Amino acid sequence: MTTLSPSAHLGAVRSTSPRGNRPAVTQSYSALSQVIKESGLLRRTPWFYGLLVGGLALALGGAIAGFVLLGDSWFQLLIAAALGIIFTQFAFFAHEASHRAVLSSGKANDRVGRVVATAVVGISYQWWMTKHTRHHANPNQVGKDPDIEFDTVSFTEESAAKQRGLIRWITQRQGWLFFPLLLLEGINLHVTSIRSLFERRVVPGRALELGLIGGRLALYVGVVFWFLPLGMAFAFLGVQLAVFGVYMGASFAPNHKGMPLVPAGAKLDFLSKQVLTSRNITGRWTSPLMGGLNHQVEHHLFPSMPRPHLGKARDIVREHCRSLDIPYTETTLMRSYGIVVEYLNRVGLAARDPFDCPAAGELRRR
Repeated sequence: MTTLSPSAHLGAVRSTSPRGNRPAVTQSYSALSQVIKESGLLRRTPWFYGLLVGGLALALGGAIAGFVLLGDSWFQLLIAAALGIIFTQFAFFAHEASHRAVLSSGKANDRVGRVVATAVVGISYQWWMTKHTRHHANPNQVGKDPDIEFDTVSFTEESAAKQRGLIRWITQRQGWLFFPLLLLEGINLHVTSIRSLFERRVVPGRALELGLIGGRLALYVGVVFWFLPLGMAFAFLGVQLAVFGVYMGASFAPNHKGMPLVPAGAKLDFLSKQVLTSRNITGRWTSPLMGGLNHQVEHHLFPSMPRPHLGKARDIVREHCRSLDIPYTETTLMRSYGIVVEYLNRVGLAARDPFDCPAAGELRRR
């Protein structure tokens, strides 16, 4: 397992002033926050989100119109793929609303985020909020970050070593299988979030979310099976869910997977913890493509920052990290995928039999 050495990193996190003093990193984050605030980068951008939602609504309307006009045609699978992309973009918007980045009022953000997540995307907003809040509090920390807990894929060697049967076989090859497995992630997201609404615990907004998700499911699936032949209807839903799963996974995975893991019980200051475990993705079109998730360092440092300001904050944060000798990681999208595959394959080695000899296996196949 690739882990941070808190003492080593904290010893390296420093800033040298003209007098040779080294202020605490926590004080340094306060200073960074002040610069960001004074630069106006935390101000809401209603114009941007108004245009974004308007554009997505037009795209959704166009997809619906195309669905009606095409009728009984296998070209409907193109509409299904388009819906997978559109629903993912709506999920990005709901994610930003959950971080209070869209509107000024926290309650208004929650209302908008809940309606979009449940009625449009079909995923429980409350489940997402609970899970994602834990991730932001302790990114890549063993035992605390739900995004590195086992879920078909193992993200730690300890988890990989525990797997048995078919899952062990998958774990041994999980790097190469990661993107094919994402074809099922759309189903997993829907099922897991809906299941969370039936748990025997207090779930804020349970009735509302069940009603909205149930209404969406009945309307969407009902229309698909009413207008299309049975086989084509199943293919339509399969393509839509597959595109949605791959798009979601391919947008979230590059940001933390393959970055250092923080050992359970380790203590890191906020600035170091967020920067050292996050990776930015460079490229002209990555921001609209990934819903702003390409600026993962800035997003984790300032979760409520609107998407249009993340790129401007990048220059400030990167220079601040350079002055403190804190590694600031960014790479291209394709390179990040290579890093993720390589990392998962390395972790998967822990699931292999230590007495299994590759040479002997090759001789047996002959």
